[in-house]
Amino acid sequence: MFDRSSLLEPAELSAVSDDALIDAIAAAARASAAADARRLAAIAELALRRCGDEDDERHLWVCDPVASAAAEVAAALNIGQGRAVGQLKLAALLRDQLPKINALFLAGSIDYKMVNTLRWRTLLVSDDSVLAGLDAGLADSVVSWGPLSEQKLVQKIDALVEAVDPDAVWRLQVAARGRDISFGDRDDKTGTTSIWGRLLASDAAIVKQRLDAMARGVCKDDPRTLGQRLADALGALGAGSDHVACQCGSPTCPAGADDKRGSSVVIHIVADQNAVTAQPDPALHGQGPLAAPAHESQQLEPETQQTEADPAPCAEPEARPLPASAAVRRGVGVILGGAIVPAPLLAELIRNGATVRDVSTPGPDLEPHYTPSAKLAEYIRMRDMTCRHPGCDRPADLTDIDHTQPWPHGATHPGDLKCYCRIHHLIKTHWFGDGGWSDRQLPDGTVEVTTPAGKTYTTKPGASLLFPGWNITTTEAPPTGKPPSPPDRTGLAVPKRKRTRAQDHAYRIRAERERNAALITQAQARAEKAKALLAQRRAASTRNAPHRSEAAAPTPQEGDPPPF
Repeated sequence: MFDRSSLLEPAELSAVSDDALIDAIAAAARASAAADARRLAAIAELALRRCGDEDDERHLWVCDPVASAAAEVAAALNIGQGRAVGQLKLAALLRDQLPKINALFLAGSIDYKMVNTLRWRTLLVSDDSVLAGLDAGLADSVVSWGPLSEQKLVQKIDALVEAVDPDAVWRLQVAARGRDISFGDRDDKTGTTSIWGRLLASDAAIVKQRLDAMARGVCKDDPRTLGQRLADALGALGAGSDHVACQCGSPTCPAGADDKRGSSVVIHIVADQNAVTAQPDPALHGQGPLAAPAHESQQLEPETQQTEADPAPCAEPEARPLPASAAVRRGVGVILGGAIVPAPLLAELIRNGATVRDVSTPGPDLEPHYTPSAKLAEYIRMRDMTCRHPGCDRPADLTDIDHTQPWPHGATHPGDLKCYCRIHHLIKTHWFGDGGWSDRQLPDGTVEVTTPAGKTYTTKPGASLLFPGWNITTTEAPPTGKPPSPPDRTGLAVPKRKRTRAQDHAYRIRAERERNAALITQAQARAEKAKALLAQRRAASTRNAPHRSEAAAPTPQEGDPPPF
């Protein structure tokens, strides 16, 4: 068990030796690993209480007990639903199938990253006795492996799995089936979003060739670097364009045609008035130092002079002075559920054709029908900006609009409407009553969510956090009647699964193992065939070779090279 007495307080660090300081770093790392293990142990116990009854018919619901338990974990840890489901699965695996590894984890001897890797690389092992042997073998070895890169760790684990269960090793084909594209990282710089992923090699070559051709299709006066043009070309490709618009500023540039980035695809951006009226900023493009502020230099000097050998540039572009620094700092836009869009970037989108429309605050009257009008729905989405469940960042334009008091006993009114993604909407709608979920909404859009454990979490509308000057408080939703008590609260059928989550997991594991077994059988058959063919060729070569006596062998002569 980890000894907490080895931890040093921050005030003690300045008085210790370098050796003790390194020991303090290692001790803190062990404490962090042990804390992670205890978090997962608590999650495993919650999963047992919420999901342990295998006969519960709700396991066939789309919003099954795992989804409801994951929503509790997501609220407690302020994480998304998908990550919370992953934590539930890992916690149950450690407790039930890898107890010796779990003991090392609880002692702080191995960290979360190694545990998660162990989980994935042993996921296809279906025999409990084999898994128990792997658990014991890995527990005896993993600490002595020392620091390993992720690739070396995977190789070590796969070698052990290969020795006891060849069908359980992830094969090369998994790389192709694992292709994916991901957007966004916590370290993304303001106004930008990172993108990474894996494509088939042929698709990657096609995309690279197309982007390169688009990026090089502008005139020589375009201020952007090649890398910036490649990035913009990807956005234009996503908008359905076959070119990227030149930004030289000349009205006669043949490459200046609209590339649809500002007009083709609908992206909802909430922005204040200062951001909408800002001017584009030329400093967004190009390389090297930024131009001097306007108060230091009233005229920008050209970086290069045209020579006779240079190709003729397009017509002289209109002057585009840098906006005042104060104007650049004022105003902001936010993509629903996404990144900040600074005012200069928003101004460039508007210049390229983006539509600007005011979001008006709805009046005090309720609407006499279940589905909110387009105007009211737009206001709710712009106010909330994301799903309102704690920890969920699902963009509001991809969510349902939920009546906090269920219709028809709740009003179609901004004081009773909010955004929930589909899974959290289903959980709220069908997991209600004693030991279920409930929520409460205030006139300013604040939502208080109460979990089955009785914990209450408060979420604020995104607009109140990012646009404090926007008054989003409306009148309180008028009561329309007393809600019915369960189980007749909604009268709505629960969406069902074809098989339970556990059955689906077993099916996928079995299918992957069968693919692996077929690949191994095919490889063995090819090896046997190649071996037999080689033996046939050797036999034929022996029969057809001329026979020669030892006396007929050539005698080495002086000066001949050695028989290397």
